[in-house]
Amino acid sequence: MNGPSDLNPSTYDLNFDGGFLRRGFWLYIWQVRSLGGHELFYVGRTGDSSSINAQSPFIRMGQHLGDAENSSMLRRHLRARAVQPERCAFRLVAHGPILEEVNDRDGHYERRDIVAALEKALEEAMRAAGYDVMNIVRCLKPLDSEMFAGIRAVFAADFPALEGEAH
Repeated sequence: MNGPSDLNPSTYDLNFDGGFLRRGFWLYIWQVRSLGGHELFYVGRTGDSSSINAQSPFIRMGQHLGDAENSSMLRRHLRARAVQPERCAFRLVAHGPILEEVNDRDGHYERRDIVAALEKALEEAMRAAGYDVMNIVRCLKPLDSEMFAGIRAVFAADFPALEGEAH
């Protein structure tokens, strides 16, 4: 057990707009700065494959850094690179909802597939632009290139190397 001298208490400040709580299909990019200053990236989406839920990025954020085996993908990728999440600085850039959540299975799968193709294209564009992306998105669904052009432009505001990337 940690003693009082091992804890080094700190105060943290988290601010966000309430729109970040909206359920639906979102795309997001994690930017992680490790203790040594190296930047790592993770591209993701909301919209489950195992259910007809499309959570908010706020809910997904906690899951990514939690300890549940099936939902803590960011933590898993960091550990695979021998990076301790507790010693990193995190930034999450989320865009959405791109599509609204629906309550029927067919509608959910259709929307999930559209956003999954966008997620894959965004991951590939980030990698091609020189960002150190930890995850590989696997998706064989067709990409809506026009929709992706708008998505890429939105994320290029925060990740400028994406500006010169065409997909």
